[in-house]
Amino acid sequence: MNTGPFASPENQELLANRYQLQKLIGKGGMGEVFLASDVLLGGTPVAIKFLSQTFTNPKIQANFNREALLSAALSQKSIHIVRAYDYGVSKSGKAFYVMEYLSGQILKDLIPVPLPIFLNLSRQICLGLQCAHEGISMDGQIYPLVHRDIKPANIIVIPDPILGQLVKILDFGIAKFLNSATPNKTKGFHGTLPYCSPEQLDGGELDSRSDIYSLGVMMFEMLTGKKPWQPETNYFGAWYKVHQFEKPREMALVNPYIEVPQQLNDLIMACLEKKPENRPQNMRKILQVLANIEKSSQQTTFTSLDKKTTSDDALISEYSEKITNSYGQIVWPEDKPIQEIVFPQLIDTGKTSVPALWLMLPQKEIKNRADTKRYNQFIFITSPHPMLLWITVLYNRQVEPKWLPCYLDMQNPHNLQLVSSLAENKSYPLILFTLEPPHNCANILSSSIAPAQRQKLKNWVKQSQQLPSSSQSHVSKKLLKQQYKQIQAQILEHLESQIQAVV
Repeated sequence: MNTGPFASPENQELLANRYQLQKLIGKGGMGEVFLASDVLLGGTPVAIKFLSQTFTNPKIQANFNREALLSAALSQKSIHIVRAYDYGVSKSGKAFYVMEYLSGQILKDLIPVPLPIFLNLSRQICLGLQCAHEGISMDGQIYPLVHRDIKPANIIVIPDPILGQLVKILDFGIAKFLNSATPNKTKGFHGTLPYCSPEQLDGGELDSRSDIYSLGVMMFEMLTGKKPWQPETNYFGAWYKVHQFEKPREMALVNPYIEVPQQLNDLIMACLEKKPENRPQNMRKILQVLANIEKSSQQTTFTSLDKKTTSDDALISEYSEKITNSYGQIVWPEDKPIQEIVFPQLIDTGKTSVPALWLMLPQKEIKNRADTKRYNQFIFITSPHPMLLWITVLYNRQVEPKWLPCYLDMQNPHNLQLVSSLAENKSYPLILFTLEPPHNCANILSSSIAPAQRQKLKNWVKQSQQLPSSSQSHVSKKLLKQQYKQIQAQILEHLESQIQAVV
């Protein structure tokens, strides 16, 4: 590909008399992206994309300027669209635009994602698309914008202190410009074959419903890790056939280890309808369904966990009672450091093993935690590595909530035994040791496990035993940490509502 005089970072000429190219950071079908510094703003880092074609026709350049102006205006309107600062055409005729430089991860590298993260990211993507589809006002007219190339590689996810993860959509309006600059406009198209709508492959006029089709393909992939179709080849003809004539595969068959709510499955299948009129007609409708799913998912989780006796102590099992009766003999393990930590461990009671949480706290805090509400939740992901997050919360209005998260590698035989034991018990003990010498066992609390959660634990053990071996446990742990951070506020809100209901 002819990349022009500005494609090499070694070239010292300033682009548009202000941008100094530094290095290539991305390359795709539409062009190349470089990290650059804006010398007029003290060397502020920016990202500059050069489009793949060279355009010298003044009319085409004028079309690009118009599309770039609309895209720049759109980026100022939505936080979920990468901000565009500048645009132009280089001396060699290569169109470029200047964007904010973002340090994050491409969605393509995060797939598949757990359901709560999926709902969070999808909602933000839809908000960005909704803003574009509703249009930009210019010269007294409203100009709707259709992306034309929605895919995981065009979504960037960056850390955010409020949202946890902030979504930004890349390359708005560029596909339309490239299409208009293609000599054979009748059947020409610019996009990515696995995500193109049937009407896009036909070279027809596109509206927002084409983006909705591409969104459906991407949502399917976000959940399952695979695309709705698996054509014989990656050539145009094979993809044309599946998009035009073949039904998408069932998500449950593509990835049997995920649980997709029926309402969400129906939404994605509706987005993948061949005819635009059979799809959701706008992003507002999709956002409404996603909100309902998120609300229903939270209610289901909390309701199943609330089917417990209000007093956890009343549900201490036979084995936990044995521990309570003899807890003076329990000593802090020699291989564990003397510090504020929590870890899970099986306790041999003679007849069986009981899963327990061992934790060390200052004596004063243990006293404050004596009368506290206990809550637990379990979150499991299968890909890229099977891992379980075991969350326990000690909640009391008078003190800060105590979070006790444990991450369990589900390809570790000891952890499989531990989780299997959790699934067989109605509750588990929390054994509290003093941080001060002689580090005695000062109290034992109990947290009950809802029947629905116990059944899930059994299913997850079976799934983990069937999955192939993986070396990416650190990636799964990172994903679970992100999900843990997002769900904490929901858990606290739920616990507070329970207390208020009692009061």
